[in-house]
Amino acid sequence: MLVTTIDRIPGHEIVEVLGLVQGNTIRARHLGRDIMAGLRNIVGGEIKDYTQMLTEARELAIQRMVKEAERLGADAVVGVRLATAQTMAGAAEVLAYGTAVKLKAS
Repeated sequence: MLVTTIDRIPGHEIVEVLGLVQGNTIRARHLGRDIMAGLRNIVGGEIKDYTQMLTEARELAIQRMVKEAERLGADAVVGVRLATAQTMAGAAEVLAYGTAVKLKAS
């Protein structure tokens, strides 16, 4: 499955647009991480636990989007975007979305 943020795939012709596909996950903060994040906030620097948590959340959201595209019979997902929103205090949603397409057989 080809996945790209641009609206076309160089060297390939899109022959059918199958529609919007998306995948998401909601992650909540962890008390232990919050304590470390509070300390890091005082001294500065990267909060690696949160970086890892959000990286994993983005990867899962993309995997779910790709799975939806595969169910539609897509060869690729173009125009992929990621969005994040706070859903409640201490929890955030990561959403991946794009357009599932069929490519011309080579």
